[in-house]
Amino acid sequence: MRRRAAVITLTVLLGLAPPAPARAAADDGNVSFVGRWNKSNPAAYVPYWAGAYLRVGFTGRTVKLKQRNTVDLWASIDGKPFTAFKGSGTINLTPAVLAAGNHTLIVSYRQVAGSYTGDAVFQGLTLDAGATTFKAPARPKLVEFVGDSITAGATSSQLAVTDYAFKAGEKLGYDHTQIAIGGMCLSETADGCWAHETRYWMSSGGQAGADQWDFTRYRADAVVINLGTNDKSHGVSGPDFQAKYAAFLSRVRSKFPNAKIFALRTFIGRYAGETRAAVQARNAAGDTAVSYVDTTGWLPADGLSDSVHPNDKGHQAVADRLAPILGAL
Repeated sequence: MRRRAAVITLTVLLGLAPPAPARAAADDGNVSFVGRWNKSNPAAYVPYWAGAYLRVGFTGRTVKLKQRNTVDLWASIDGKPFTAFKGSGTINLTPAVLAAGNHTLIVSYRQVAGSYTGDAVFQGLTLDAGATTFKAPARPKLVEFVGDSITAGATSSQLAVTDYAFKAGEKLGYDHTQIAIGGMCLSETADGCWAHETRYWMSSGGQAGADQWDFTRYRADAVVINLGTNDKSHGVSGPDFQAKYAAFLSRVRSKFPNAKIFALRTFIGRYAGETRAAVQARNAAGDTAVSYVDTTGWLPADGLSDSVHPNDKGHQAVADRLAPILGAL
């Protein structure tokens, strides 16, 4: 032990100490943030809604995240399956070091919702000494997915990242957002169902009083809407649902004038006729870039984890059916 200490001391005195690791701040220009993020603090970026993620290229053999407090997250390096991590402070994403060279990292934090209160605050990266970040290859399209717990990935093994929306986007090599949270309706109801007709336009995950989202911050090439599963349980009538769906489509169009909009039949078929009729009303008004997608039969018999929510197999089946539709953008 004394000999090792002496060697370390001599190394430092001779100026031969190992070089310090490289660091990238939260506002590093090479990091791409997909989804709705709060960037008001350049030292700490906070994701909103489900499935928001960051992408960045880096050199070297290791990469670590700088987190403020404890959080659950998933990370994928070089396109490999997402791995779960939990921790605070410095989180090592490469316990087994990588081969030297260029790499691409994707990180998605667990959504703060329900009883989960993790601290999803990105404070930067730590890399090998002399390593650098670089911009990951640009993706050609961005798809916005709008929904409830199904679109947030509830009951799937890795929540948002094992959801049909995330999977379809990754399969196509598109960027993708999931503006979704458990229990959401399309319609505001007397018993207090959180509703996209008022909260989709907000920055944060449906919290009342949140700032309005600035829709100029990104452009969606397509918007996929999967709503209505919860409205039925809150007593929304068919005619009311249809009218509100048509109004929602119109307002989404005002935010994304050139996007293709896809209205999915809810997987258990609630308000299927009303959803189709709302699409037809928009088509009759001259908006031919709105389509109804009949999802009948998309879920296999063993594709549900309960009576409503797809399991991993179900989400994969939906992604496989949806990807060719979105691939035609």
